[in-house]
Amino acid sequence: MAEETGAAVLRFEGVTVRFDEETALDNVSFESREGDTRVILGASGSGKTVLLKTALGLIKPDSGRVLIFGEDITAMPEERLFEIRSKAGILFQESALFDSLTIEENVAYPLLNIRSIRFPKEEVQQRVEETLRFVELEGTLLKFPSELSGGMRRRAAIARAVVTGPPLLLYDSPTAGLDPITAYTIIALLIKERDLGRTTTLMVTHRYQDGNLMANFRYNPEQGRLDPVHNGARSGIRTTFMVMREGRIVFEDDQDKLEASEDPYISKFVKRRE
Repeated sequence: MAEETGAAVLRFEGVTVRFDEETALDNVSFESREGDTRVILGASGSGKTVLLKTALGLIKPDSGRVLIFGEDITAMPEERLFEIRSKAGILFQESALFDSLTIEENVAYPLLNIRSIRFPKEEVQQRVEETLRFVELEGTLLKFPSELSGGMRRRAAIARAVVTGPPLLLYDSPTAGLDPITAYTIIALLIKERDLGRTTTLMVTHRYQDGNLMANFRYNPEQGRLDPVHNGARSGIRTTFMVMREGRIVFEDDQDKLEASEDPYISKFVKRRE
């Protein structure tokens, strides 16, 4: 793997999470640093979504520690967690937009309701419009989520996740249920946000092609498009693939080693490049 640089943004140290008699995370340890991308693969029920929720303190570990931006949130009171969470954006599987709010109101919600952000009210409108333009939804401000297609709702949810400019972004199956063209559009937006904002990105996905795009493409701001990164420069992207099974990390390395793995479970999630 490429040499690690930058500050540690998220760290799991021997984290175990149990629900009654079921172990959802089993002694999980890893570290994501500034600007890193981590693609998380695994079967349903392997602990991927639980990992994301634990990263934000939405689920408390039974043992181990979670550190985010250098702060131990494992036993942190809920009031202090609000401030920590304001530095992270999350996209849930089903977008989780507020049905009764317009798209403008949905995207503005974090700016107006997270106390630690203290975003000037007079600048909220401009920020919302800029962010919706970023995801190419500038014409939807007064629409409600029910008036948008599935792909447009996902893009609106991305706008809400990134509107505060967080240094950490967590995506839970961002392309689930979308057609291939729309799925490509969503991943292109994730790459654009990562590269322009130098964000640390964790993406849970069932689609290997999503991880392949994240690892092998960069956003070109001059041309407004994705450009492939050839093998000689790919190490600079710092993309780690992680495979989970029954709450454990069974693989954690780069794409080449992932595709070379002969483990039958790991191979189920890999579509090797030509």
